[in-house]
Amino acid sequence: MKKFFALLLALVMALSLVACGEKKDEPKTDGDDATYPEYFAGMDELITAAKAEGELVVYGSCEEEYLAAACQHFEELFGIKTTFQRLSTGEVQAKIEEENGNPSADVWFGGTTDPYNVCAAEGLLEPYAAVNASHLISDMYKDADNNWFGIYKGILGFMVNTDELARKEQEAPADWADLLKDEYKGEIWLSNYNTAGTAKLVVNTMIQKYGHDEGIKYLVDLDKNIEVYTKSGSGPSKNVGTGECIIGIGFLHDGITQIVDNGYTNVSLIIPSSGTSFEVGATAIFKGAAHSNAAKLWIEYALSPECVELAAKNGSYQFLVIDNAEQPSQASEFGLDPNNVMEYDFEDAKANTTTYVEEVMAALSSSGADTGADRFKTE
Repeated sequence: MKKFFALLLALVMALSLVACGEKKDEPKTDGDDATYPEYFAGMDELITAAKAEGELVVYGSCEEEYLAAACQHFEELFGIKTTFQRLSTGEVQAKIEEENGNPSADVWFGGTTDPYNVCAAEGLLEPYAAVNASHLISDMYKDADNNWFGIYKGILGFMVNTDELARKEQEAPADWADLLKDEYKGEIWLSNYNTAGTAKLVVNTMIQKYGHDEGIKYLVDLDKNIEVYTKSGSGPSKNVGTGECIIGIGFLHDGITQIVDNGYTNVSLIIPSSGTSFEVGATAIFKGAAHSNAAKLWIEYALSPECVELAAKNGSYQFLVIDNAEQPSQASEFGLDPNNVMEYDFEDAKANTTTYVEEVMAALSSSGADTGADRFKTE
């Protein structure tokens, strides 16, 4: 009899553990008396309206691990079904332009603001006066008309494979001009100007740094040393540690991910000595969003520590731009200074990015450069 009761007790305990495991994986479903983190105080009406819509669709241009974690946490907090798709900023821009006010997603999350500014200028983003925007550390981290809000800041620079440079008896480039040296022919990777916000930032940076004509000439000269233009801005960083790419141009926090998370200690980070620019990673609501209240709640969420502190926990080490969030220690440990950057003309970028990219691609074609899909990747 004792043996029977012992077996029965074991069975009950096992069933209880299974039930608990199943419950843990289910989205949080909140009642009317649910409490939320302090960052959402006074937003009861918005939360109720968002939950009534019951769904949110996110296009994300940050790294997929961070995107997935942010969407999952939003769903757990508010019980709103949240689906997402990871696309480069250029892909999102093209998709939203084609849909022209009838978007297949509600919000955009992550990725540099140059494509956001193009969409804002075209009237494809929905302004929203976010309450949590009061925590932004500067007005430079938001659109003047509330079309987008910054969530992080990343520094543009070079990532190099120190093993390969030593093997080839080459020194690492110290500045933008060094990238034009003949010795680096076929060793440099950059992202595609047509698909990646990172590459659009490179275009704007060179034009703002050298002037319009000289900036475009620089990019034509640089092309002679570039082996591959990747679809996504983080593409070069993912190939430096393996040695397939010896010098990658991109955001240095992507290099930190390769060192810290993937163990590529042969990757070194370089801030160009004559100065560099930076990205503001943003979030925005698409004009005509089907779930407009859930979209507004997403913006409040994206501007809270609940969201942005998930970045460093999921391999994204950008500097954060809200004053109540904890900065990732990894960024400063690698000697990166978020203030050691050139003054970037966002208004010029907003007005001219599309034109500048077209001019660069035309100049490359005229120079005889290979601008085919095998080199300018779209997949």
